Amino acid sequence: MTGWVGYTHGAMQPQLMSGNEAIAHGAVRAGAGFACGYPGTPSTEIVETAAKLSGIHAQWCVNEKVAVETGVGAALAGVRTLVTMKHVGLNVAMDPFMAVSLAGVNAGLVILSADDPGMHSSQNEQDNRNLARFAKIPLLEPSDSQEAYDFIAAAFELSEEFDTPVLLRTTTRVSHGRGLVVPGEPVELQPRPYTRDISKYVMVPANASKRNHRALQRLEELRARAEVSPLNVIEPGTIDFGIITSGVAYEYAKEAFPDAWFLKLGFSNPLPYQKVLEFYGKVSRVAVVEELDPFLEEQIRALGLPVYGKEYIPAEGELDQDAVRRALEPCLTAEPPARGPVTIPGPQQLAPAPAPALDVKDLPILPVRPPVLCPGCPHRAVFSTLRKRRMVTMGDIGCYTLGALAPLLALDTSLCMGASIGMMAGFNKALGKKAAVGVIGDSTFFHSGITALLDARYNEAEGVVVILDNRTTAMTGQQGHPGTGVHPDNTDGPAIDIVRLCLGLGVRVQTTDPADYKSLEKLVREEVKAPGLSVIVVQSPCILYLPPEKRTVEVVDDNCNLCGLCLAIGCPAIAPLDDTVSILDNCIGCGLCADVCNRDALIMHGLNEMAGV
Repeated sequence: MTGWVGYTHGAMQPQLMSGNEAIAHGAVRAGAGFACGYPGTPSTEIVETAAKLSGIHAQWCVNEKVAVETGVGAALAGVRTLVTMKHVGLNVAMDPFMAVSLAGVNAGLVILSADDPGMHSSQNEQDNRNLARFAKIPLLEPSDSQEAYDFIAAAFELSEEFDTPVLLRTTTRVSHGRGLVVPGEPVELQPRPYTRDISKYVMVPANASKRNHRALQRLEELRARAEVSPLNVIEPGTIDFGIITSGVAYEYAKEAFPDAWFLKLGFSNPLPYQKVLEFYGKVSRVAVVEELDPFLEEQIRALGLPVYGKEYIPAEGELDQDAVRRALEPCLTAEPPARGPVTIPGPQQLAPAPAPALDVKDLPILPVRPPVLCPGCPHRAVFSTLRKRRMVTMGDIGCYTLGALAPLLALDTSLCMGASIGMMAGFNKALGKKAAVGVIGDSTFFHSGITALLDARYNEAEGVVVILDNRTTAMTGQQGHPGTGVHPDNTDGPAIDIVRLCLGLGVRVQTTDPADYKSLEKLVREEVKAPGLSVIVVQSPCILYLPPEKRTVEVVDDNCNLCGLCLAIGCPAIAPLDDTVSILDNCIGCGLCADVCNRDALIMHGLNEMAGV
């Protein structure tokens, strides 16, 4: 196949390119404005080539996880984005890789996995086609440099049309092999502005469940597209022998058996069942030629269709045309295998059958109780402050994920552990301005935020990172972490100072107490306006881990006009009445409601005693 027929190549002169060079040039031709990755053979030259081209920003990231998170941020900002790594790098990136499959994208997001059959420069030869199926996302496999150039544009289009990341899988021979590439006409793009959608981008269980349902629906829609895609081609032959194949294995098989029929799968996940069945109507003998795992073979056998597969074709190492010829020559004259009934799976059943109705007439009516931050959580003030700034706020996993819920509505995203900083950096880099901030807890910062902050510093990202330091791993029950030094047996060990760590990275750091609401607001306002990268460490212990001395709040009814400022902070200890508010018994007297009130309708008692006066 000499290039995907969906794009015109014009009259431009062919150029000799490696597959990696072709992917970089093809990405720019497809309108990609951002590329990042971690260097690893055989993928390295893609980012290196992109860095020399105009119209695209290319950068290295400290690891593949941060690269995917940064790429997700850039795609959300509305810029087509390419993220590259070798096959084992996708293991490092699995957390955001699996989460973004559910969350979806804005502009196109293509994640490239360069696999290494034969382990020329790797510790294993895993077959990452399986990970595309695992994540329920489309998989494209070019077989030469021209297809590498063309398929990247097709991948971006699929990504945007179906709101999904796309896995582009190459192998060493495609990545490093050189071939003639006929350049195509640049793709014209419409702007894709970012639109806030908490239900889509914040992966709390209620949202993720709905997004998973959508991902399953999308898989069937993608399968229908694969059936008619020009990337999947039946090539007629002159002998009664057919080969189903994909990627560079097509080149080997075509040279070994030029007279055979071929089903060449460039869009290989999800498998186009009807296309496969159509191919079986052309020949009586079919072989599957693929390197490494029986990825296609097992799915075809599951349909009830016999194939010559891994009992002939080696399951390890690279193939070549001689190996394929020797392996399959006996099949040319073998008795055609008997074909039993064929079963083409229908659409997946996406919802369980309704449960029998319960007799609820005698059951009490219970109120809906959505998860909320604890009464008196000191970091509620941070969300109230960020919401006022009206910036895109990249959230993270932990108690503070609840800041996305009503009435706070302060977070735009929550993808996976440690993702907020990388997503903020990618979003701001893609737009070229300080449009997003990142929020992360102290335990999550030590888990996987340090590398993202290191990456943001290395790549000179703009942005403000707000670290909510509550001195514990709060959501899972006050476990210790490196910032506290507390071990599981409650003995004390060395504690790592977040401020000194950030300063060691060369990042500007400010600290504040969220109880001083006005100072917090002023600090956030100043840091958002200041150039460069900065960190605000908001220091206050978890209310359950180290509760403050009890204080009380008095409501002055005559001063209250029920404006809603105190209700907007989302404290479960404040309830609205007809024309005023009520403070409930679970109030711990943190004072935030009094700080936000502009009419002196909420008065704190016990402040003098706390101050020692």
